[in-house]
Amino acid sequence: MKFNPLYTVTPEIIQAIARIEISRHDIIELPITTEMIASLRESARLLSTHHSTAIEGNLLSAVEVNEVIKGRGNFPHREKDEGEVRHYYRALEKIEQMAPLKDHIQEDDLKLLHGIAFLGKSKPTPYRDGQNVIRRGKLVVYIPPKSEDVPFLMAGLVGWIQESVQQNLPIPFIAALAHYQFATIHPYYDGNGRTARLLATLILHKYGYDLKGIYCLEEYYAKDLQGYYQALTVGENEDYYEGERATADLTEWLEYFIKGMADSFDRVCRQAKIAQTSDAADQSSQLRNLNPRQRQSLQLFLTSREITSKDIAHLFNCSERQARYLCHKWVHDGFLEIADAALKSRRYRLRKDYEELVQKRALKN
Repeated sequence: MKFNPLYTVTPEIIQAIARIEISRHDIIELPITTEMIASLRESARLLSTHHSTAIEGNLLSAVEVNEVIKGRGNFPHREKDEGEVRHYYRALEKIEQMAPLKDHIQEDDLKLLHGIAFLGKSKPTPYRDGQNVIRRGKLVVYIPPKSEDVPFLMAGLVGWIQESVQQNLPIPFIAALAHYQFATIHPYYDGNGRTARLLATLILHKYGYDLKGIYCLEEYYAKDLQGYYQALTVGENEDYYEGERATADLTEWLEYFIKGMADSFDRVCRQAKIAQTSDAADQSSQLRNLNPRQRQSLQLFLTSREITSKDIAHLFNCSERQARYLCHKWVHDGFLEIADAALKSRRYRLRKDYEELVQKRALKN
């Protein structure tokens, strides 16, 4: 069952592809040291791990994810969450090992990524042997293909990836459409979403769009989950065989994915340019303007662009009420900005000049 996606290359897609290519060129040309790349790559891995597992319901914050990966995390009653982030981080490391290999992507590569990311085992996991159903609450939103069709559909997907690379289809297109089709087939009972995102990452890394491994697509999805799911949803009938997923027009999903990739590349390119600027102003005066707690809180932003009052409470071992007061005061003082006031758990980011300061400090460490 060969995958034969239908889509239209819109002006928005063309514009986003142009932005991606500009960012790729700029990153290649920038004189970024090995130490800088290593630091940015580690931050990207941590962000990818946090956001991809958060999409699946993991409750660990970005700061807590960093603690777990560094071996310092110990969060009672959240052992499952800890395991998920460790497994996903290992899968990202595995992608970096797989990407330079000359062979085309094989089904066993995807089975192995699922085994690592979902089960924490470095061996391929077999496809499901029964029917699975996707629900949101009690509502059935999608019934994937029958288990007996899964091997043929997966073989068709992997064959399409190989042919598309040989036919010089733009690599971002291949990553986007492969992500969609993997989610459509849903070859496992669980862990399909994170494996679909890992597949897209593997394709981008393997075929020249790794951007030195310093970007994070998952953050784009996680910040607008409704938009992510809406872009992936096609047709009104929830059954694979009666619905439209197999013959859908995937233009909307392609636009969503390529635009997110362009935004992520733009952001990384700006960060890298900040990092390599040799004539940056002296930072000591900025640091002197901060009180001890503000200086200490800067470490939270080494692994996450946004934090919550819960992160502050954990850092200073204080009550969440006191942490909310600190965040409110720091917004008033011009140290923090409100990133999203609409969320129940309000998120904060650093003011732009302090954010640039943190990025430079991260690259020196």
